[in-house]
Amino acid sequence: MITKEEVKTLLADIENERVERTISTNDTDKFAKAVCAYANDLPNKKLPGYLMVGAFDDGKLSGLKVTDEMLRNLAGLRADGNILPKPALMVERFSFPEGDVTVVEVQPSKHTPVKYKGVTYVRIGARKAEANEEEERILREKSEIKSPTFDSTPCLHSRIDDLDLDLFKKEYLPKFVKASVLKSDKRTVKQQLASLRLFDSASNCPTVAGILLIGKDPKRVLFGSYIQYVQYAEKNITSKVLNERQFSGNLLTMLKEVDYFIKFTIQKQRPVFVTVLREEMRVNYPYEAMRELAMNFIMHRNYQTNSPARFYEYSDRIEMENPGNLYGKVQPENFPNVTDYRNPIIADAMKVFGYVNSFGRGISMVQEELEENKNGSAIFDFQYISTFKVTVMNADPKTDSGTENGIDGTDASQKRYRNDTEKVTDRVTDRVTDRVTEKVTDRVTEKVTDRVTENQQLILDNISRNPTVSSKELAVIVGITPEKIRENISKLKAKGLLERIGSDRSGYWKIKQ
Repeated sequence: MITKEEVKTLLADIENERVERTISTNDTDKFAKAVCAYANDLPNKKLPGYLMVGAFDDGKLSGLKVTDEMLRNLAGLRADGNILPKPALMVERFSFPEGDVTVVEVQPSKHTPVKYKGVTYVRIGARKAEANEEEERILREKSEIKSPTFDSTPCLHSRIDDLDLDLFKKEYLPKFVKASVLKSDKRTVKQQLASLRLFDSASNCPTVAGILLIGKDPKRVLFGSYIQYVQYAEKNITSKVLNERQFSGNLLTMLKEVDYFIKFTIQKQRPVFVTVLREEMRVNYPYEAMRELAMNFIMHRNYQTNSPARFYEYSDRIEMENPGNLYGKVQPENFPNVTDYRNPIIADAMKVFGYVNSFGRGISMVQEELEENKNGSAIFDFQYISTFKVTVMNADPKTDSGTENGIDGTDASQKRYRNDTEKVTDRVTDRVTDRVTEKVTDRVTEKVTDRVTENQQLILDNISRNPTVSSKELAVIVGITPEKIRENISKLKAKGLLERIGSDRSGYWKIKQ
């Protein structure tokens, strides 16, 4: 940190472009922009910059009395989440006969560009300004030359024992090295790991990528390296939780689990009758699109934070929220046509294992799949500087609504059920007689009509309109007890006219012709 004598010298040196003086005590925006500009160090002088609070532009002191609260507020600039990546700064108070001065010393950042609320600020001589495209390019290149990506840095508080070496030898290494080469490979395990950037030989420890990809327990070292899944009964976060799960462990394991989870749990489909002889499957979320979004979240997220990735499923939509907004060259105006990688080692591994494509078409494919399935386009939200969010609407909300399927069990859902039953009863009273018989006659051959009773015809007709109709609902419609409904259904099944697909709770009826 700067000394008192150096402060005197800098106060007097009004031509020094590494010093900004101000008499304001609460202009947080001004302070943050100054910190951001000094952290970026566009001239690449590799020297700290100083913000001096309590001094006029000519170097004279304003007579300020610095409080502890002011010191806390200035020190808080480095961690409030508005300046990213987080800058390295120190704050100190110096007292002189003419008054106090608070000095904020900002070190040049190794991870540039540094942004304040998503905007890059640089120092141009004695003033600060927003960086233009060329200046941002210089900062990106400067960062790439000076510093590796986070996933390639050594994980200093870990050891080789933290890696699953069996997983590395049996699954990871054979994907990257030909079998014929491995037969004659005389290198040590550390050397093999280092060649794939999973181990740092200089520090004698795994890299961050090594811990994430093949670590025994990545969350023990990188606290936020997991996915939090929650399913809610309704459209908001205050509704009942129907399901929750945490995906953790190394990425080779987690990627498989997430893939299967989307395919067999998230994606739901049910038959919808177009005519009595033709049905089509209605899908809530297409597997390929949701898989691509999930894999991109895992690949591009910021693993430096303690916050997990969030996967929230509501009755009408899915929201995915990821730590880390757009990275590098990717900006809201060029997304998704430009690609950059926050975690290139992880990205490379995911491509080799077939979890992501390597042609930059992922998001375009997602939008095509969603539009074809009638979900509408995925909605990408870039407004939060530290998170990336995407929303996908449900193409068939009925399949995922706990209240529709009787999962929720709340009084509200029971009330809706009773109301719906009353509506069905009213409708059936007016039209069930001649109209129903006529419809059944049209849909079922004469042979079938001769083999069923009137009640069985009503059952078949209503099942053709709603294959997921329950016995209780059929009892109301047909006007007989649920026991009689089940008895008639058993007879229809015995005659080969009706088949149950799936379980009693989540399956559906299929009419056999």
